[in-house]
Amino acid sequence: MRRKLAAGNWKMNGTSENLKELKALRDAHPDPKVEILICPPATLITSAVVTAADHPLQIGGQDNHRAEAGAHTGDIAATMLKDAGASYVLSGHSERRTDHAEVDEQIRRKTKTAHAAGLKVIVCIGETLEEREAANTLDIIAGQLAGSLPDVLTAENTVIAYEPVWAIGTGKVPTTDQIGEVHDFIRSKLVKRYGDGVGKSMRILYGGSVKASNADEIFAVSNVDGALVGGASLKAQDFSPIITALESA
Repeated sequence: MRRKLAAGNWKMNGTSENLKELKALRDAHPDPKVEILICPPATLITSAVVTAADHPLQIGGQDNHRAEAGAHTGDIAATMLKDAGASYVLSGHSERRTDHAEVDEQIRRKTKTAHAAGLKVIVCIGETLEEREAANTLDIIAGQLAGSLPDVLTAENTVIAYEPVWAIGTGKVPTTDQIGEVHDFIRSKLVKRYGDGVGKSMRILYGGSVKASNADEIFAVSNVDGALVGGASLKAQDFSPIITALESA
């Protein structure tokens, strides 16, 4: 059975003061029934790992460079994240694709580099509003899966996160039918490419304006194995009910 995952992406938010939210999350879920991950800014990773010590709470990075090391001022290597204590890293988030013009091939290389460093990778995919309105969603998803995923991976080191770009931070959420259609499609593509063993075991998360008020409905959808949460993960009081909903799904 696929273990459900509640992942929080703090994006470019947080200083040491915000580590108190991790402590509150620990207190609220001393023995969680699902996997919990927080991806704080890189400056907080080591401190977050210390805060999460002796608790199943996982800490991840938000991005890594596609090269193992080198003259890339301001970037961070997967080995550095691993050394800092991270166990996961995000790859291909829509904000990276948009703000930094990252394309599928770069994301595929980043994912391979992260795997080589011993990190688990959450590969993010999703369509824009224009693509959704043009009825191109499944074509876009198929292309991103084909281009962003390495040929060799496992269900243990890779997670897929479907994030419709138009739903991120907007308060807009696809219908459950729309979410189910995409998640079922992703599952079919994974099985076709990697076989039943990997394809049926890999977790698929939903991301895009997930909150306590809609979590139960989203987690009841076919092939939704958890969530990648943005703003609602910044405060334990907002993220905790989402975790609880996932535990009950």
